[in-house]
Amino acid sequence: MAKRITTTEATTEDTRLEGSLRPQKLSEYIGQTKVKNTMAVYIEAAKARGEALDHVLLFGPPGLGKTTLANIIANEMGVNLRQTSGPAIDKPGDMAAILSKLQKNDILFIDEIHRLNRQVEELLYSAMEDFGVDIIIGSGPAAKPVRLKLPKFTLVGATTRAGMLTAPLRDRFGVVDRLEFYTVPELALIVRHSANVLNVEIDEDGATEIARRSRGTPRLANRLLKRVRDFAQVKHDGVVRGDVAREALDVLDVDRLGLDQIDRAILQTMITKFGGGPVGTAAVATTIGEDQETVEEVYEPYLVQTGLIVRTPRGRMVTKEAYEHMGIPMPANKS
Repeated sequence: MAKRITTTEATTEDTRLEGSLRPQKLSEYIGQTKVKNTMAVYIEAAKARGEALDHVLLFGPPGLGKTTLANIIANEMGVNLRQTSGPAIDKPGDMAAILSKLQKNDILFIDEIHRLNRQVEELLYSAMEDFGVDIIIGSGPAAKPVRLKLPKFTLVGATTRAGMLTAPLRDRFGVVDRLEFYTVPELALIVRHSANVLNVEIDEDGATEIARRSRGTPRLANRLLKRVRDFAQVKHDGVVRGDVAREALDVLDVDRLGLDQIDRAILQTMITKFGGGPVGTAAVATTIGEDQETVEEVYEPYLVQTGLIVRTPRGRMVTKEAYEHMGIPMPANKS
């Protein structure tokens, strides 16, 4: 699959950019109002008692700020943050080594926690519940179990696939929050804030245009801002106005709903080749030259979220809005 500018998965460029743009306090965090307000209460209560925060599970699509929120929690609690990811922990011993370095009330952040292997996950159960783990010292006949006591800490887990978490792990989190897609006004605020940090001059229309095409995701909004900034600097006077943003994003092939060429190819294929559906994703994937898993996991979720495609027991169908967006008349029998 070719690299997409509209992907919401983190890239190396995003990691460098987000470090400088990431808010450090809850008061600076834009959007996710419900999560932010409840988290502020939990943090204040834990600090007043001098205790570790309850274990926190954050789930939702990529690019919505789960890592940012974990960093903010650590900052607000005034403790250290230790960060890792599910795929990076191969053996229970690796997890035990990480846990042994934690100090009282520290935050352990595990991204993609749904990808932990079963043995590592089972080690976490006792660590989260009893703040202790059993490890084996030595090997062979001389091996013996040793109980390693841990300071009270907070595990913050992040996942884009909450359904893949086992029930025993999910039940050990005291706080479970879903992060939602951002509204256009919220994204416009983020774009203006990021432009200020990057020393980019931008007007309200320019920020709104970038926000509108950012698929509800701050990560993509910041990436598009960088691309539009370059376009404004080379082709215009450096100011990101509405017309400049529209021109740049059209050149980048990101349309007014944030769809790219492949997104539109899926809709075009479903309408012209399969009469608007119902059709299976395997047939659509074969027609456009992609694999079925990529269509289902990368492209389809946003098309469903925007109401351009609906899932039915018989297959996927495009909606009236999809016909309108593609500029194709809707047949009378589909009305």
